[in-house]
Amino acid sequence: MQAISSAAQAVRRLARQQASSLGAYNAGLSSEAVRNRYGVTEIARLASNENPLGASPLVQQALSDLAQHSGIYPDPNSQALRAEIAALTGIAPQQVVIGNGSENILEMLCLAFINPGDRVVTLLPSFGLHEIYPRMMGAEVTLVAVNQALEFDLAAWRRALQRPAKMVVFSNPSNPVGCMLGRDDFLQLIAAVPQDCLLVIDEAYYEYCANQADYPDSLALLPLQDRPWIVLRTCSKAYGLAGLRVGYGLACDAELVALLDRVRTPFNINRAAQNAALAAALRAQGLQVAPSSANFLFFDCGYPSVQIAEALLAHGIIVKPWREAGYQRFIRVSIGSAADNRRFLHALRQVLAEAAR
Repeated sequence: MQAISSAAQAVRRLARQQASSLGAYNAGLSSEAVRNRYGVTEIARLASNENPLGASPLVQQALSDLAQHSGIYPDPNSQALRAEIAALTGIAPQQVVIGNGSENILEMLCLAFINPGDRVVTLLPSFGLHEIYPRMMGAEVTLVAVNQALEFDLAAWRRALQRPAKMVVFSNPSNPVGCMLGRDDFLQLIAAVPQDCLLVIDEAYYEYCANQADYPDSLALLPLQDRPWIVLRTCSKAYGLAGLRVGYGLACDAELVALLDRVRTPFNINRAAQNAALAAALRAQGLQVAPSSANFLFFDCGYPSVQIAEALLAHGIIVKPWREAGYQRFIRVSIGSAADNRRFLHALRQVLAEAAR
């Protein structure tokens, strides 16, 4: 048996007991590790729920000239990205927090709220960090298993929530099971959550089920609850930015975001990630965008394109409305500078919101 060095012994002696006893999060294998270990050339990445189509052409364009800015610190508060997410979701910018992936926000929540001995209730099986981060802070974690049909067990949740808890966290749809709480079940579960408790809804896979009729609109339903809450979402999955690590939280109140800002690291979102997430905002609009190999995009704006293009002119944005039969709702827009792209996205969001009234 290999002898333990004096330095290793000191590390074990000085470490927090909660950290020493933590299980390791299974982050999966990189393609490079698999190639080196097994000598294979073709790899199908089917373990991490990445988007096989990758990022949109807008993202690739946004990253193309990044090198000239790499020596300058990024915006420490990700203000432009917060504003875009606020416009997309209808929530105030002061209620948006940005993380290095949504798990970074979960870490902030545990740093800000969890004391040793606090109780956290979460799902089993679940995203590993829903359990690991609370235990890191010394929490008692109650795991509520899915039922035999591998769906949320509402009766078990009601029993678990009869005792006080500091935090309740679950993903909807569930990761890794994939089961989903419909609107009525969602309302029943959150009604059972103790009032003096932080409710954390992890919606990492929101975009895949948001159009399902029974999927609960958490941003409409949670404000009806008199309790603190936060909804976590990510750009890693549907928007193909897993390698750049951008997640965001939508909170009940600016006070919660201000608290998280105190415990997060400064510059936690690098410049490349901020630029890429901003460029992906057109996808987030839910617009149909044609795949493009050129320096322009062709997309369905959902309204007569001449009307939308005219409204954009008032914002100083010139685009080309398409007039051919069958494509009168389509617009062609050229890829401009990073600043022009941001202006276009901001103006388009305003114009579409006005058109929807």
